[in-house]
Amino acid sequence: MVISADLYIILPELFLAVLAMALLIYGVFRGDKAANSVSWFAVAVLVITAIAISMLPDGEQTPFRGQLVIDQFATFMKWLVLLGSALAIIMSINYNERENIQRFEFPVLILFASLGMLLMVSANDLMSLYVGLELQSLSLYVIAAFRRDSTKSSEAGLKYFVLGALSSGMLLYGASMIYGFAGTTQFDKLASLFTGPNADPGVGVIVGLVFLLAGLAFKVSAVPFHMWTPDVYEGAPTPVTAFFAVAPKIAAIALLVRTMVGPFGELFDQWQQIVIFISIASMLLGALAAIWQTNIKRLMAYSSIGHIGYALVGLAAGSEEGIRGIGVYMAIYLAMNIGTFCCILSMRRQGMMVEGISDLAGLARNQPIMAAAMAIFMFSMAGIPPLAGFFGKLYVFMAAVNEGLYLLAIIGVLTSVVGAFYYLRIIKIMYFDEPVEAFDKTAGREVGAIMLASGIFTLLFFVFPAPIVGAASKAAAVLFAAG
Repeated sequence: MVISADLYIILPELFLAVLAMALLIYGVFRGDKAANSVSWFAVAVLVITAIAISMLPDGEQTPFRGQLVIDQFATFMKWLVLLGSALAIIMSINYNERENIQRFEFPVLILFASLGMLLMVSANDLMSLYVGLELQSLSLYVIAAFRRDSTKSSEAGLKYFVLGALSSGMLLYGASMIYGFAGTTQFDKLASLFTGPNADPGVGVIVGLVFLLAGLAFKVSAVPFHMWTPDVYEGAPTPVTAFFAVAPKIAAIALLVRTMVGPFGELFDQWQQIVIFISIASMLLGALAAIWQTNIKRLMAYSSIGHIGYALVGLAAGSEEGIRGIGVYMAIYLAMNIGTFCCILSMRRQGMMVEGISDLAGLARNQPIMAAAMAIFMFSMAGIPPLAGFFGKLYVFMAAVNEGLYLLAIIGVLTSVVGAFYYLRIIKIMYFDEPVEAFDKTAGREVGAIMLASGIFTLLFFVFPAPIVGAASKAAAVLFAAG
């Protein structure tokens, strides 16, 4: 009976795993001509999984003897992950067909990566954390190099694999250190060990925690573990880059938050200084390194590093308000990035993809709607009110100020001002530079619809922010109630 109850709790993940394997078998028998249908089936599977997650009973559930935890924080973050994955598959359908890399394995790999992400978000043990992380990573290594006849794509996959293996080794070493000195890998037991006036974590646990943080920092591409990001973003096919920019980042941030606030919440003084350092370093690098970029995908890579730095400000605050800020920030980050990558996917001239920032010159005259959408996303990323990006930053900076982290908040605001330069430069190129040859109008209705929906969300978030802010508040409250 216990096993059946546990299986019921993880029914959405089981459904996703079984259907992913079924689609794999279907694709094997039908061949690559099934790629289109498999893609749409995969989107349907992700949507049904998200609905199933919402239908689970309220309250915290810890199936399989506490290996996993299902709560409102997990539900909120899983919804964002599944939405990001579904949109990435939809964006890839036309692109893969035009680029002649239409394979049925692509959506199946995204499904398996999404399954790993769902396990990451619900991890309640260092072992389940690692299993979820590796299930996600193995799929990501393959889709980074999905365009097999492209040297750039193969190089992106190889770099991601080698550096990812190194980070996994660091994370596993940290987990083994923690287990060796604490005697347990379960989050709940670790939290109880470090609670109380006589609790002494010891040097071994602190060293293990540093290695664990280093491994997780790689997964969110925070400085100084960001070195893979620009090359992988540039080399991977554009829909893959869009996927990398959203779903894995959201899952890794959720895992980082749960790991730090849950089992190591009592060691806040030890890990706060590390989080502050990587947050400041990520904001600075994201703001400064992007200024000299000429390739828009590389610019988005540095932009994502900067955004992760802003999100980590909320974690550095270590408060319920800070975690709420992270939830709101990641929801807005998802919309802004997906919308921007829809614009990048539309940058096609004479049947060929172009990625230079200078290729956007005069876009406002040739394609005013696309230019307006791109302008909305750029203004939002720069944090210009009243767009959604402004509120994302406002929530995390206010959390830092309320916890007395004035210097961190000031650095965040200043790097936002510096970063605004390269976002505004794109708008200047689109609206004021002499027009170059117009882009082909063949991006596809799906990409256009996603671009429009993302633009409306980003533009009008301030009118009705309650659903996102309310869900993020409930998600944060659960973590601190448990702590």
